[in-house]
Amino acid sequence: MSNAMKWMAIAALLALAMANQGSAAERRVAYAAPSGTCDGYPRLSIGMAKGFCAGLVAGPTRANASRTMLFPRDLVQLDDDTWLVTDLGGWGTTRGAVWKLQAKRGEPTRVSRLLGGLNLPHAISLGADGKVYVGEMSRIFRFDPRAADPRKTIETVIADLPDNRLHDNRHPLSAFAFAADGALLVNVGAPSDQCLDARGKRPGPLCPESESGERAASIRRYAPDGHGGWSKDYTLYARGLRNSVALAVNRQGTVLQGENSYDFNDSRHPFDEVNRIEAGKHYGWPYCYDIGSPTPGWKATSTIRCASSAHTPPVLLLPPHSAPLSMLWYDGAMFPLLQGKLLLSLHGFRATGGRIVAYVTDAQGVPVATKNARYAVYGAESRPYGVMPSADAFVLTPGWDKVAGKRPQGSPVGLAVARDGAIWTVDDRAGIV
Repeated sequence: MSNAMKWMAIAALLALAMANQGSAAERRVAYAAPSGTCDGYPRLSIGMAKGFCAGLVAGPTRANASRTMLFPRDLVQLDDDTWLVTDLGGWGTTRGAVWKLQAKRGEPTRVSRLLGGLNLPHAISLGADGKVYVGEMSRIFRFDPRAADPRKTIETVIADLPDNRLHDNRHPLSAFAFAADGALLVNVGAPSDQCLDARGKRPGPLCPESESGERAASIRRYAPDGHGGWSKDYTLYARGLRNSVALAVNRQGTVLQGENSYDFNDSRHPFDEVNRIEAGKHYGWPYCYDIGSPTPGWKATSTIRCASSAHTPPVLLLPPHSAPLSMLWYDGAMFPLLQGKLLLSLHGFRATGGRIVAYVTDAQGVPVATKNARYAVYGAESRPYGVMPSADAFVLTPGWDKVAGKRPQGSPVGLAVARDGAIWTVDDRAGIV
């Protein structure tokens, strides 16, 4: 069989597998019918911190199994009553979409599709120009959601991002953030878990997936072109980052990244991370993990001495395998106790995931470490990190574990603060906002 035919066969199998996954997801309805209300929305059976409740804006429950959005991932507010939501559609498909939600307290939410046929759309953001920016697998585009035909206004602003449709890349999603100087910072996820071959061997003294080239695990910087767009060329802003889906910039210009760390079989290691991103630094992938430990496949090499200044360690450790997928600094009026805190969605399916958490930050917006910190685990006692920098989190959703007949474990992805200060999120596996 020729290589071309092999790739066609693999593509067909992937398409079939992903179609089956999508069908299963569409059938999955696990949240119990809402009971009561939460700020005018039907109240979901999610255990919340005191002073908080979870209201269902849109999506299926046992009372109504209709699932319009397949895998909602991120969201942005247009006006008081209008939100846009990206929908992945399913891995390996072009069923992605952008949905428009007309949501008012006490009224059924109206959901309509603005864009369809998209390729793994994930990140969405409102630009300074009033247009909406969306990250697909291989590009970032912008459009006017208020136009009579939004599709006709689509304009590609960053092209030729790595297209991983036929590659063993676990991290194909395009996340981005607007830097303080107007540049676009763009995630390029690692093409593998630890940069090892099928036998667990290193490809050489250096990992080409970390150092340079089109597929380098990195954050790229695209400079403004002075005409409302961005340069076609880019610089490698920071390297050694396995997957920067959680990427945020605050008003002071601080850039933070939430690192989904390695897929070790050990349930207690490695820790996920929050990194403060600075130009030119290397954050360790695939050579190092946690504060300064060499990964098993690379410990025999001196490419990067993990305890040296060549490796920039995280500013905060997160629970192992918790999978941070979104972060922002809370600046709303509804919850004064959260003012200035860093909110993170922990999407992981293990007992450390399924939460929205908040951390105290310093004047620059960087999380502050605390002594003897512990992290929460569903079905078990909280566990000590046993190493710094770590911190006790304020958990907004302490009861988002799986309870038969009541709810699935939460799978929060995108976070947003509404104009009234409410916190909005999506649960992609359940298909809800």
